[in-house]
Amino acid sequence: MQRDSFTRLESRYFYALVAAGAMVVAMGLFAAHLMETHGHIITGMNNQIVWGMPHVFAIFMIVASSGVLNVASIGSVFGKPVYKARAPLSSLLSIALLAGGLTVLMLDLGRPDRIIVAATNYNLTSVFAWNVLLYSGLFAVVAIYLWTMMEQRMNPWSKPVGFIVFAWRIILTTGTGMIFAFLVARQAYGSALLPPMFIVMSFAWGLAVFHVVQSSMYAWNRKTLDPLILKRMKNLLGLFIIGTLYFVAAYHLTNLYFAKQSGFERFILADGGLYPWLFWAGYVFLGSLLPLLLIFYPGLEKAQYTVIASLLVILGSFALLYVFIIGGQAYPLSIFPGFEVSSSFYDGQIASYTPSMPEILLGLGGIGVAFLITIISVRVLNSLPHDIPDRRKQEVA
Repeated sequence: MQRDSFTRLESRYFYALVAAGAMVVAMGLFAAHLMETHGHIITGMNNQIVWGMPHVFAIFMIVASSGVLNVASIGSVFGKPVYKARAPLSSLLSIALLAGGLTVLMLDLGRPDRIIVAATNYNLTSVFAWNVLLYSGLFAVVAIYLWTMMEQRMNPWSKPVGFIVFAWRIILTTGTGMIFAFLVARQAYGSALLPPMFIVMSFAWGLAVFHVVQSSMYAWNRKTLDPLILKRMKNLLGLFIIGTLYFVAAYHLTNLYFAKQSGFERFILADGGLYPWLFWAGYVFLGSLLPLLLIFYPGLEKAQYTVIASLLVILGSFALLYVFIIGGQAYPLSIFPGFEVSSSFYDGQIASYTPSMPEILLGLGGIGVAFLITIISVRVLNSLPHDIPDRRKQEVA
């Protein structure tokens, strides 16, 4: 009788969470409706800054959707049983995050129906056309991957499909970085360092999301993650944070080496108003150094410190993307280095941008989509990680 009451209580919590997620999605859809009926004039975007806050949300979710698959890859491709137990949850999160990110991108178009044009008329010289295939393909290969893990007779195919998923997600994240690397019409972009930088960022952001979701699921089911497994996973997150810091530093140092980029770097790192604050305080300190302290400082081994560190990494990723995407558009392109250019079309002027409420609500709506897919899928498919108690320590070692 007591167990039945507990189950009914859990069911009520589940439906309450689904209702809360649906409300967030509804607010996002309402924001998209406002932007479609009134036009992008109600947003902070303009002719200079055409990618705004929705794109910060979307790119974070798309990059994290690739990185969260790192957990599954370590299990299937590299044969680590502890991570293999987490592969189904990792795969579900990947599908959920990718769906949420693409929802934001589609609804921000103003005319979402025009995706039919992109899907039926491919320009193979465009990196955007490549990504249509890569995003669709990731949904397909991850769905097959889940099938091989959850259907016993398909288990022998899990490792070869895992290799395909591993390769596909690396190519997909490379394609996302190439969107910016091939864009030479902005001072911030057009660098060969961007594709590998996006790959390493995906590792850190995806694992941070996985930590938050796994900890929430364990708390929901009144379970405790084994300290040895927690230590292995949090140390891996720390290494990915350091790797991301390295690539971000290399990117900015490379720009500083070229005289034509010195103005942009000074704008982003020193005298650009909000952008230097977001970069140094938001990304470097709160999003990188403080999480590293929480991960590696002796005595902070409890799971809640890892969750806090993961949340800080996620917040820092938003700060970095805001600086990179919006700050990169705000700074004017130097068409004629060494000469002063002026015209009636804001040439040579720093563009202003203030996110509007519809943009923020649309981005949160995408997170709501990912949240709904995750919570419903985990309940229906029972994809909570199940570790084998008697072999756990040997597997982690």
